[in-house]
Amino acid sequence: MIELKSADEIARMAVTGQFVGELLAELSGVAAVGVNLMDLEHHARRRIKQRGAESCYWDYTPSFGRGPFRNVLCLSVNDAVLHGLPHDYVLRDGDLLSIDMAVVIDGWAADSALSVVVGTPDPGDLKLIEATEVALEAGIAAAQPGGHLGDISAAIGEVAHSYGYGVNGEFGGHGIGRTMHEAPHVANLGRARRGMRLDPGLTIAIEPWFCRSTDKIRYDDDGWTIRSADGSRTAHSEHTVAITASGPQVLTRRPAQDAAPADPARKSATTA
Repeated sequence: MIELKSADEIARMAVTGQFVGELLAELSGVAAVGVNLMDLEHHARRRIKQRGAESCYWDYTPSFGRGPFRNVLCLSVNDAVLHGLPHDYVLRDGDLLSIDMAVVIDGWAADSALSVVVGTPDPGDLKLIEATEVALEAGIAAAQPGGHLGDISAAIGEVAHSYGYGVNGEFGGHGIGRTMHEAPHVANLGRARRGMRLDPGLTIAIEPWFCRSTDKIRYDDDGWTIRSADGSRTAHSEHTVAITASGPQVLTRRPAQDAAPADPARKSATTA
C-alpha cells in the first residue's frame, strides 16, 4: 500500500531530512586518510543519540542479510557499493567511500547517501561519482507530478549509459515515510511514461549506484556487503524526495549543496 503524505507530513519528513543531510556532510568531512571506519560509525551514533533520532538500520533484518544489522551507517569502500558493514578498516590514500544512512525523527524517516574519495583521487573514480550525482539530479528532475515512475528510472539509466556504465536492476530506490522501505520500488533503469502515476504526496528515495566496468554484483560472506562482481570501483548517491503539486522537493539536501551536482574535483577532498 502506498500512502500519500500531506503537506504537514512532508514538512515533518523534511526535519528528518535536514538532520540526515547535515550529518552526511559532517561525516564526509571527518572521513580522511588514517580514519577508521568505526570512528565514523561511532561519530554517527553519538550525533543520532544527541538529536533524539532513531537509526533505521539498527536491528534491520531483510531477507538478504545475515542476522540483524547492528550499525547506524552503511560504509562501503572501493568495490563495495551497498550495505557495507562498518568494521576495523583504516582509510587509505585514494579510497572511494560511500556513506549511506537513514533515521527516524518523531515518526518520520529520511534516507540519503553520498560517495567521496579520500586523499589523492583517481580521475576514473571522480567520473564515476559524478555520474551517480548527475543521474540523481536527472531522476529528481523527472519526478514531476502527473508523470510516471518510469520517467525517473529512464532518466537515471540514460545518464548511466551516457557515461558508459551499465545498470544493475537488483537494487534501487524505494518509497519512504513512516518507515525506511515502503512501496514503490524505484528502479535505476526503465521506460519513460510507464509505471505508476506520480501523485503529489508520494515520497521516495531515489538512489542511483554504478560500477565502473560491470553491472553484476556479489555478496560478501557477511551476507550484507554488496560488491562489484569484477572488483571495479563503485559509487552511490541518494536523496529522499517528495512529489508536490509544484514539483519535486528534495528533503535531504546537504548544507550549501546547490541543485546542480557538485564539482567532482571537490570530491578528492573530504568535504561534502
